[in-house]
Amino acid sequence: MPSQAELKKRRVKAGKQKIRQEVVIDRRERRRRLVVGSFVALLALALIAPLVGGIFLAGDDGPPQVESITPDTPTDTAPADPNDAAAAADLTDASSCPAEDGSSPRTITFAEPHPMCIDTSMSHVAVFDTSEGEIRVTLNTAETPITVNNFVTLARWGYYDGTTIFRSDPSIDIIQGGAPRTESPADPGPGYTIPDEPQFEETSAGIVGPYRYVPGQLVMARTALPNSSSAQYFFTTGENAARLDGQGVYVVFGETDEAGLGVLQSIIGLHEPGGALGGAPSRTVTVNSVTIEVS
Repeated sequence: MPSQAELKKRRVKAGKQKIRQEVVIDRRERRRRLVVGSFVALLALALIAPLVGGIFLAGDDGPPQVESITPDTPTDTAPADPNDAAAAADLTDASSCPAEDGSSPRTITFAEPHPMCIDTSMSHVAVFDTSEGEIRVTLNTAETPITVNNFVTLARWGYYDGTTIFRSDPSIDIIQGGAPRTESPADPGPGYTIPDEPQFEETSAGIVGPYRYVPGQLVMARTALPNSSSAQYFFTTGENAARLDGQGVYVVFGETDEAGLGVLQSIIGLHEPGGALGGAPSRTVTVNSVTIEVS
């Protein structure tokens, strides 16, 4: 017969296992509600958009459609159970920076924006390893340090690994990605948004930013609302991107070289029309990884 001490030890162990199971179940349910809520909100916005000028509907000169809502910030910061695969990609409080070599466990949900993890005096190059070829992007740390820090830090957490280019639109010459949960603009994102760089001023004509768009740029996607970027991005692939100049609010934070532009143009060359966003590549284009080179 087990001793009283052994029985107590077993009860404590069982209690801890129960708590871990409850945390994992709660997290899964929270994620399910977040994704479902995102789609419901997106549908509601699509239904009311015609009444407010079609802000969220793609038009000939409309904005790239992006994550159309900002999710509530998660508040549960309990550690994930390392034995649970779903919990392994769960919440971090973002109080520390990921390993620069990308060895930190993949994480796609955060409780808050990241601290400043990069040295803005250094050159940063983002290397997109895709199923269609390599795209090297020199990031503009001098003029967009917050945006670059956010992108670099997400990349080092593995946020973009294994994601797809889910949208292509030759009418404005863009391809869009950065949505690990849903591979769509309805993706709830990492759990936060970042400020626009610079802060845009509202005029009688609406909010108009300073950016102009040429082939080969890496740009943050956003909604029609200020300070609504988080993780989704798009590449400009051709001259039609200049049709976005009248808005100028999509933050340009990097530029690729001639070889990278060739890959971008080969991807948009796969365009197949369809859907509210204009279409997508005719075959799956996977971003295997995004790594950061610093010099």
